[in-house]
Amino acid sequence: MWQVGSLCYIVENPRFYGTKTTVQTENLDRNLIGNDQSISKISDAARREAQASTALLEYLHSTRSFQFLDAEHMSKYSPVFVKNLLKKVNIGADIRRSITRYLRYHPINEFEIFFESMGLKPQEYSSLLPRDLMYLSDDDLLLENYHVMCNYGIARNKMGKIYKEATEVFRYDYGVLALKLKAYEKLGLSSSFIAKVVVRSPVLLIGDANIDFMKVLELLRKGGLEYRRIEKLLSDKSTYNWSQLLSLLNLFGKAGYNDEQLSELISQKPWILREDSVDRALLLIGFLLKFGSTMNQICSLFLQFPKVQVEKFASNLRHCFLFLNEINMEAYEIGKLYRSHPIFIGSFTLKKTNSLLSRLNAGKKRICEVIQENPEIMKKWVKGSKIEWLPDSGEELRSQMLKTKFFLDLGFVENSDEMKRALKVFRGRGAELQERFDCLVIAGLDRKDVCEMIKVSPQILNQKKEVIEMKIDFLINDLGFPVSSLVRFPSYLSYTMQRAKLRLTMYNWLKEQGKVNPMLSFSTIVGCTDNVFLSQYVDRHPRGPEIWEDLKKEICSA
Repeated sequence: MWQVGSLCYIVENPRFYGTKTTVQTENLDRNLIGNDQSISKISDAARREAQASTALLEYLHSTRSFQFLDAEHMSKYSPVFVKNLLKKVNIGADIRRSITRYLRYHPINEFEIFFESMGLKPQEYSSLLPRDLMYLSDDDLLLENYHVMCNYGIARNKMGKIYKEATEVFRYDYGVLALKLKAYEKLGLSSSFIAKVVVRSPVLLIGDANIDFMKVLELLRKGGLEYRRIEKLLSDKSTYNWSQLLSLLNLFGKAGYNDEQLSELISQKPWILREDSVDRALLLIGFLLKFGSTMNQICSLFLQFPKVQVEKFASNLRHCFLFLNEINMEAYEIGKLYRSHPIFIGSFTLKKTNSLLSRLNAGKKRICEVIQENPEIMKKWVKGSKIEWLPDSGEELRSQMLKTKFFLDLGFVENSDEMKRALKVFRGRGAELQERFDCLVIAGLDRKDVCEMIKVSPQILNQKKEVIEMKIDFLINDLGFPVSSLVRFPSYLSYTMQRAKLRLTMYNWLKEQGKVNPMLSFSTIVGCTDNVFLSQYVDRHPRGPEIWEDLKKEICSA
């Protein structure tokens, strides 16, 4: 009779115990290898590994006195250790005998095979190996807590996750771990529920009963979701963060969800329970709130959530936002779209922007208008679909007619070279011409003068009304010229304000130095090319180029 871990075993005939084990393992070998016909179907590598596992089982059970179930599991679920063991023996001879002989003279680090059989990979357990121990029997608390979990129904090959995330659980003194598990049973949870949940959330075994975990369960139970139903909703392949999940449920509660609605939500969408899904859900809520969605709208979205992973759903929303931003849709229009069609937008993945622009054969403004009129048209632009050209809206024809009418009203002769030049130079919609023309008249210019200005420089109407107003204000208040200066030099509106300021500032400095004609016209100063301005004016003073560069840096940076 001897003790292994916390259990005792009685051997009927100690003298022949090793012999009996040998007989058992030989039978096991025969079952594994089978008759001659099945032998041919088993690869040499598989046969060697089976024989090696059998020899290892015999060694652990007979020589090292491990419980048979422990020894069997360790030898069966440690393939990496077995393969490394085979490299150290003569595989051409009797493999079982070779391994038995090797193990007799070369003790193994039992923690390696133990950790691998718990589901850990060598790279995961290498840092967990004790430095001063080789034999598991020297770590009685490790084996004690291991057997407590085995007896409780926790799968042996799942314990590696518990050891990695909550190592202190295996350091508990005798009886402590059993009491912790019993404490959860007293709260009304079944042993199968507890066994399932501690594998996915090892932190539940640290400290007292996890408060957030119990609050989540109580919240769902109040809504009519029984513990047995919650147990079925939990996945063996997922991890759970009960603190974050509680925060998410409380967020829904503050938005007006009652306990029954919360339980219904979890029952219909169990993926929300998973740790990664909770993270994504919180990010998704923040994303939608930025577009002006209310929590009631967001809660409604989760109840109607499509059959798409939350990570993919959030990715689709982001991808669509980037597309809308790249086609220059206004921010308020994007927000309006996301508030009214979040489920629709998150359910599909759009093609890339460049691909859509080329295949739709339309400009960004036209695409924005089409989306605003009918957002569901974007479903035809998903990845893998064939894109058709957008139908002609007739906007181009209407715009061309408005341009022609505008220039005719100004006195241009139809089909004249002057008319053709003006139409070719002007870029934009015909409806914008009149407001830009009116902007110049409102600034204080005579209508006839404005007509002549446009005939001389039709390109000045290519700028938006706001830009024209800003340049006129700069001319009058910053440069000190009257608005009538535009009649003689309408091209000023085509230049940047930095250019005008740089030229005039440099000209004034040269005038103070007596190096230039003080009566140069505004058009001469601003209109000539940089090369002409530098050679004819700036270079006249030795310090001219230096002053020019300093002014350029100062004005351009401002």
